[in-house]
Amino acid sequence: MYLTLHLVLYSISINIVYLIQLKDINVPPEHMGYIFNLFPSLAESCKVDSNCVYKNIIEHKSCWGYEPGCNKNVSYHVRPRCPGDHRGWVKTKKAQYDTFYTQADFGYVKDQIEELQVMCEASYLHDSSLECSKYLRFCRGRNLMLNFTGLIGRGDNLRYKMDILSEGQIGGYCNYYEDRLKAEAEHMSALQSWAPEMVNFIKTPYRPIFDEKCDIVIEKPTYIMKLDATVNMYHHFCDFFNLYASLHVNSTHPSTFTKDNHILIWETFTYDSAFKDAFKAFTSNKIWDLKKFRGKIACFRNVVFPLLPRMIFGLYYNTPLIYGCERSGLFHAFSKHLLHSLDIKPQIRSNDKIRVTLLSRGTTYRAILNEKEIVEALVKVKGYHVQRVVYDRTVPFTEQLEITHNTDVFIGMHGAGLTHLLFLPDWAAVFEVYNCEDPNCYSDLARLRGLKYVTWEKKNKLTQQDKGHGPGGASHAKFTNYSFDVVEFLRLVEVCAAHVRSRKDFKNFIEASTKKALHEEL
Repeated sequence: MYLTLHLVLYSISINIVYLIQLKDINVPPEHMGYIFNLFPSLAESCKVDSNCVYKNIIEHKSCWGYEPGCNKNVSYHVRPRCPGDHRGWVKTKKAQYDTFYTQADFGYVKDQIEELQVMCEASYLHDSSLECSKYLRFCRGRNLMLNFTGLIGRGDNLRYKMDILSEGQIGGYCNYYEDRLKAEAEHMSALQSWAPEMVNFIKTPYRPIFDEKCDIVIEKPTYIMKLDATVNMYHHFCDFFNLYASLHVNSTHPSTFTKDNHILIWETFTYDSAFKDAFKAFTSNKIWDLKKFRGKIACFRNVVFPLLPRMIFGLYYNTPLIYGCERSGLFHAFSKHLLHSLDIKPQIRSNDKIRVTLLSRGTTYRAILNEKEIVEALVKVKGYHVQRVVYDRTVPFTEQLEITHNTDVFIGMHGAGLTHLLFLPDWAAVFEVYNCEDPNCYSDLARLRGLKYVTWEKKNKLTQQDKGHGPGGASHAKFTNYSFDVVEFLRLVEVCAAHVRSRKDFKNFIEASTKKALHEEL
């Protein structure tokens, strides 16, 4: 049995004793060393627990990269590489590395933490508190009141609205630094910051929870989220990735890395998405929307307003990446976190064939017109195991991840389905067959994930069906279909396959997999 770790967060604005067990920490086993470094009390509990399986890493010094005094040598084990030219962005190779690390890795988390300012300061135990990062991109508070009585009569189709709250409908009892908060409210947009909500903050004349001014009190930590387009994997995973990054920004207590919390979607639509299972990586509870609190004054012991999907110079979407660098540890950690939480595992293999997965589009545009001919040619290649898949609602999302995570070469036309590249094994390669004149979207995502990326090189070896049927009748490369030269297609797939075969981690996996398969047979 695991010892229960009684951890008290000594903050002037909180009066809850969190009961945390080691088994409740929701991170991959390879991340536990970073958790022990962040929360020494957890390491101590492991030492005295005879059943703790992490004793061999308790003394191992490791840190994510954003902690004070975290040395690069012991920071997250997947670190950026900068083999290419920075094209004049900076003056030195070190500056190139540091820029990428700050733009797209745990350095971004570190910046958010360092930018945090107290906006509402507690003086006594039952007071409220609020702190936010620059431009109100991330906020967290305690003992806060949110008044949802204004939602009465507004219907069930509120989304991307900046007037969910009006003045005085969010607040708490504290020393409120109004000028400081409003000076950060420059990014006044629904998905860029929490400014539309936070400008309505007031100092209440009472302590909302202690003085019993709430219709409902939420005791568990709550993450309030404003979501991007939930029908599109690329955009919805902006939400999930930034939620994961926000766990690190908020990492003041081990409860952050458990799933015993609530998630409230900042809209009145009932949440549903083909990708909804991804939320299981973050919470074990039902997803809420604003209808739950309509007409009520709700108070939250601990509430987080996470990083948002469309921040200016944000992460994932709108990320301004310096040239020449690749492989973000933060993106790698996100991938591992989600795969672990959803119990997606690599499959044992009986041979060293390269697993090639072609993602077929079931849409009107960007179809490969000679796809059947290409698949038939790929199947004839002796060293490949080829499968054609369609990822739609008939295939559960976790099953899609299972296929993707056990793929070596992932092939697809430009489109949101390529977001699956986030969950490929580290040795994999991505072949975006044709980028449809949008060259950076998925090449940058592959770069962030640290994967080999290939796309069509010779336009004279593809045929565009017609000029394209873009908005307003304009020609557009994304609104038509294509056929491709089969020989050239196979050449590019082999470029990807050769990369996979050259990877030491792939060779090690095949060797270990073969031994395990043999052992199971015996």
